[in-house]
Amino acid sequence: MSLTARLDRVLQSLPQSYVGPGGAVAVLKDGKAIVRHAWGWANAERRIPFTPQTLFRICSITKQFTCGLMLDAFPDLSALDADVTARLPLLKDKAPTARQLCHNQSGLQDYWAVAMLHGALAETSFGNREAARLIAATRALQFTPGTRYSYANQNFRILSDILEARHGRSYAELVRAGIFDPVGMDTAFIAADTRAMPDGGEGYEGDVASGFRPAVNGMFWAGGDASIGASLDDMIAWETHIDATRDDPDSLYQRLAAPVTFSDGAPAAYGFGLARETMFGRTTTRHGGALRGWRSQRLHMPSERLSVVVLFNHNASPGDAAKELIAAIFGIAQPEGPAELPAPAWTGTYLEPETGLSVRLSKSGPGSGPSTVLLRYATGPDELTLQADGSATQEESGVRIRPSAEGLWLERPQDNQRSLLVPNDGTAMLDIAGRYHCADLGAELSIIDAGGAFYGACAGILGDGRMEMLQPIGRDLWVMPCPRGVDHFPPGDWTLAFTRDTANRVTGIELGCWLARRFIYGRED
Repeated sequence: MSLTARLDRVLQSLPQSYVGPGGAVAVLKDGKAIVRHAWGWANAERRIPFTPQTLFRICSITKQFTCGLMLDAFPDLSALDADVTARLPLLKDKAPTARQLCHNQSGLQDYWAVAMLHGALAETSFGNREAARLIAATRALQFTPGTRYSYANQNFRILSDILEARHGRSYAELVRAGIFDPVGMDTAFIAADTRAMPDGGEGYEGDVASGFRPAVNGMFWAGGDASIGASLDDMIAWETHIDATRDDPDSLYQRLAAPVTFSDGAPAAYGFGLARETMFGRTTTRHGGALRGWRSQRLHMPSERLSVVVLFNHNASPGDAAKELIAAIFGIAQPEGPAELPAPAWTGTYLEPETGLSVRLSKSGPGSGPSTVLLRYATGPDELTLQADGSATQEESGVRIRPSAEGLWLERPQDNQRSLLVPNDGTAMLDIAGRYHCADLGAELSIIDAGGAFYGACAGILGDGRMEMLQPIGRDLWVMPCPRGVDHFPPGDWTLAFTRDTANRVTGIELGCWLARRFIYGRED
């Protein structure tokens, strides 16, 4: 089958495989767009079609542009380290460097996740004032900067704030002059108000069974973490620029894609707003973007001079769609699943000792692969493939669960993390109701026993949050959902690990999720 026929088959299947109001995709080979295709509706209520010119929220793809502006203006990023420190006036630990912010190695707790602990509702209004309050209120880090990876959106918000202060110009002006105009991203802009797009484009939530409805967002984005709006044609211009400058070692994208390490010299899989990974045996740089109702993915394979862009105005996976397109280009058939393997003996509930987060391992349910397990730890759940040696792995990320004589190991190379998990099965203790206070946050958590069902509600500088149902997963281990309306992906559930005194009375909670960990709450009643 020819390349054109393979791509046509995938393009015809995308609207059925990734169901939603609309979408757009582009494939570039050797600097030229060989696919430029859109379907469906940018606004179903107003019957506005989705086209390659439709303006779209690319969200966190913004981060690479922020880092590009930084590298152009300050080749020696250490010149900005004092600026970072000044924006964290209450931090008790040594502040991260500007470079560590660029690589998501800062140790900062993600401010969109922390917003919930301060009482933010899923659809709460969250703008410049709220962002500044949360960033300035930071008192502690979740790890020593440079030692681990953890996604923190305010890393890039801080960087863009510093750029604005240094230049005396808005981020919108800087990114227009520094990237949009030179690259030819003619309609790209700062889409600060997430409630509307200037051409009427809308993001949607829902599914086929319940129908799709406009997603309600209260974010106001003006900074360098997720604020850019761009059309498919704008993104084609960016990918064309990447190819045109491929042989210049000093080109912007070559500098953004340069190898990155942790402080111990271990290679890092993220740096300068780009994830680095291997796909189908080829080095790839990529980044996705997400807000409720908006999903995007762009990736580049330099050895193949190949780029793919996928935009969905609904919550299907653009990363999976991009992988399908690349498989079609290479003529790679979907591999047959491995032979059925029995559920391993090590499924169950654990505690990861470094982060304090729960790890839940279960055999995959109906519709999943016959030899897979589900790992609930980060944003997941992540599906891992069982191996004949008793381990389970995810090929692209390198995540691995490995049994040994000492116990069960969790290996996450992208986080520079390897740890022996602590088993935490058992019947839940039900004496957890009460009021708890976190001194580092200045926030409260109230746990209510409502007729045998337990609920938690957060309160802080952003108000009083809603009651969220708690789920017991171990003797003193519970989880609470983190709906996080300020972003699409919940960063995993909140883990609540209860602590007790010698009399077996609950004294407090260690609370965290993948993006914001190790908050200590003391019991106050």
